Amino acid sequence: MSLFSSLGASASGMTAERLRMDVVADNLANANTTRTPEGGPFRRRRVVFEPRADEGFGGALARARGADGGTGLGGVQVVAIVEDHAPPRRVYDPGHPDAGRDGYVSMPNIATVTEMVDMMSATRAYEANVAAVQAAKHMAMKALEIGRG
Repeated sequence: MSLFSSLGASASGMTAERLRMDVVADNLANANTTRTPEGGPFRRRRVVFEPRADEGFGGALARARGADGGTGLGGVQVVAIVEDHAPPRRVYDPGHPDAGRDGYVSMPNIATVTEMVDMMSATRAYEANVAAVQAAKHMAMKALEIGRG
């Protein structure tokens, strides 16, 4: 795995985690949204990741040479953003405009604590990728110093 492929893998991780953070923020912003254009309460969304193979001519050449150890490592990519199909929470609030005849309102299936844990996890993963980029940069700088001495 070359310096640039490790930077690419970390960059793909940062991009994926930033999208995950955007989805978490959207979930938190809509934690009390009882009415959507599709009808019904807002549904929690989650990001699905999968490994990204190093594609293209450079990746094929590296695999043919065995330069990447045959792993085909290339980082991560977002496959989809899926809706959670858990049933909505039902809260008794007869004065709410979206309350049914029985006085219950269907609220989004969003738990603030779960979203905060996901947000902390995305933040830590992003920070880990930043640290990997910094380490790769430091290694490249040290390699350049070899030529000076």
